[in-house]
Amino acid sequence: LDLRKRQVLIFLVLLGLSRADTESAHYSVAEETEIGSFVANLARDLGLGVEELSSREARVVSDDNKKYLHLDLLTGDLLLNEKLDRDELCGSTEPCVLHFQVVLENPLQFFRVELHVKDINDHSPTFLDKEILIKISEGTTIGTTFLMESAQDLDVGSNSLQNYTISPNSHFHIKIPDSSDRKIYPELVLDRALDYEQEAELRLTLTALDGGSPPKSGTTLVLIKVLDINDNAPEFPQSLYEVQVPEDRPIGSWIVTISAKDLDAGNYGKISYTFFHASEDIRKTFEINPISGEVNLRSPLDFEVIQSYTINIQATDGGGLSGKCTLLVKVMDINDNPPEVTISSITKRIPENASETLVALFSVVDQDSGDNGRMICSIQDNLPFFLKPTFKNFFTLVSEKALDRESQAEYNITITVTDLGTPRLKTEYNITVLVSDVNDNAPAFTRTSYTLFVRENNSPALHIGSVSATDRDSGTNAQVTYSLLPSQDPHLPLASLVSINADNGHLFALRSLDYEALQGFEFRVGAADRGSPALSSEALVRVLVLDANDNSPFVLYPLQNGSAPCTELVPRAAEPGYLVTKVVAVDGDSGQNAWLSYQLLKATEPGLFGVWAHNGEVRTARLLSERDAAKHRLVVLVKDNGEPPRSATATLHVLLVDGFSQPYLPLPEAALAQAQNDSLTIYLVVALASVSSLFLLSVLLFVAVRLCRRSRAASVGRCSVPEGPFPGHLVDVSGTRTLSQSYQYEVCL
Repeated sequence: LDLRKRQVLIFLVLLGLSRADTESAHYSVAEETEIGSFVANLARDLGLGVEELSSREARVVSDDNKKYLHLDLLTGDLLLNEKLDRDELCGSTEPCVLHFQVVLENPLQFFRVELHVKDINDHSPTFLDKEILIKISEGTTIGTTFLMESAQDLDVGSNSLQNYTISPNSHFHIKIPDSSDRKIYPELVLDRALDYEQEAELRLTLTALDGGSPPKSGTTLVLIKVLDINDNAPEFPQSLYEVQVPEDRPIGSWIVTISAKDLDAGNYGKISYTFFHASEDIRKTFEINPISGEVNLRSPLDFEVIQSYTINIQATDGGGLSGKCTLLVKVMDINDNPPEVTISSITKRIPENASETLVALFSVVDQDSGDNGRMICSIQDNLPFFLKPTFKNFFTLVSEKALDRESQAEYNITITVTDLGTPRLKTEYNITVLVSDVNDNAPAFTRTSYTLFVRENNSPALHIGSVSATDRDSGTNAQVTYSLLPSQDPHLPLASLVSINADNGHLFALRSLDYEALQGFEFRVGAADRGSPALSSEALVRVLVLDANDNSPFVLYPLQNGSAPCTELVPRAAEPGYLVTKVVAVDGDSGQNAWLSYQLLKATEPGLFGVWAHNGEVRTARLLSERDAAKHRLVVLVKDNGEPPRSATATLHVLLVDGFSQPYLPLPEAALAQAQNDSLTIYLVVALASVSSLFLLSVLLFVAVRLCRRSRAASVGRCSVPEGPFPGHLVDVSGTRTLSQSYQYEVCL
């Protein structure tokens, strides 16, 4: 046997299996009883309730799979489903018993039922030949018996053929000898010698009677021809011939040659061969050559129908004497019938979480015999199902374990039944089993986290992205519903920021977002199926707000608030590139939207000052001269790198001075007007200037002395920085509120 297949060996000769009930119920019914006639109350006889019969799906299964009986599940009555012809069902077999099984499920149980079909006298005896010809020599001695064709009666028992009579005459009577096969064969017995010259031919009527009440009869004509004396009858070398013929022998084939000898000469020595006491089946199946004695096949043989034929052969010479022998033809079985599979019940859909579920109940049968009728039953090797023998030739197909619809939703099972004949014949029966879904899979997101980008100033109800989850189940178990899970940040107003479409997972921004207020946020979404109980999963969603160029640059220094302008002092001795001041601006945006560039938009004297594009530093572009105006107004343009770009302007006032000791005085026109209003101020100024000059001279001398002393000790090229604070109006705008070191040294120089 193939180790890769799970095979179940069936021996049809088994009497039963362990799960079958060993008790049998016996019933009887007369043949030709009307359809629907009551046979027995099966529920009462089996000790079961009517409700139990219905709940356990009781049914009647016959061995030949024909529905002779019908079980009424409402009453438990066993009724005839069709008229039964005992002679057709059993032939000459007596008693005629039909075998059935009553099958109950949940649990599986079998009861054997035997139905005895009783014979009624519904057939009359019939002769196959309308005329029986007997040739009798006139020299035949009294008491000689002559074989005659027997009548056929399909009934059995007391209704079968019981007696023969012949019409009244003075020469013959009928004798019925004892027979080993208990059949009644008529023999014609000579009571008075025949005289060919007085009566060359006699016509008698042979009547066959059965034992019915009233009896039925059949007749045939017996034609007796008187012959001249013939004192030697044909003789066969042996009384019994046996021959074996395979059932597939073609029609017209030679079977055997039977030969007899007659010592007489002439016409009395000529022998003719015929069948006698032959049934209709024999006459249909075989034929004999009356001259040569060759027996040939007339119609196909079938071992499953008839296994052997007993043929009586009569050899008759020209004088009417005869001899007989018996030919036994044994039909040899060949493997010409494939196994048959009959499904009693089938379940085509089973739940995926159920184990050891009954899928099908079926029976197998092979009409052949011996090894040709022994069968092996199997299914594919890679399936979670197995075959289980139950009773006699019945099997159940059962699931081996719980199934997984998501792995495989459909199984195509092929039941293969193979006999052990040569060559082997097999039958395949395909069953498709669908696995029904249960909710055993939670929805799964395509990603554990999603990152969505939204540009600020978006329109409300804007679709910003989607989440997606799939469920391996089917039907309502796979229908996914999306929802927002409560935020873990109590300060995040999630309900006012986003919403989600419960059906398709689309996410929408509920209001306009501002990057400067909220750069991003995250939340969790859930996906739940509609199974019972419902299963769910969740995923993280990050929303990043993208910056838009919605903020113009803002100038921090110099202040542009409309107050008195701040004036920057520049000594006329400043070198080219001297740092006048630095324009400081910021942009509320980010990225390239906050990249600022500076350029000089307007100037009182073009070419005198320049602005560095990247840091906003205002520096002198060339040497200053006495001809340059003392007061200058510069307009600096600050522009970001957004699309479209936004800009702002800063206005600077620059005053050229000869030195930092010179105070920052009002304009000459204002001083003159003030002198005219108060002349005393002039004197105070003159006095203050004189005192200041003396003080300045003293300081310069002190400084010169200190410088000369330091120059001897220090390296050449070093410069002293004057001590003390700078004037208060010189303010740096870098954010530290102090001038840079480079700026201080430049002012010192």
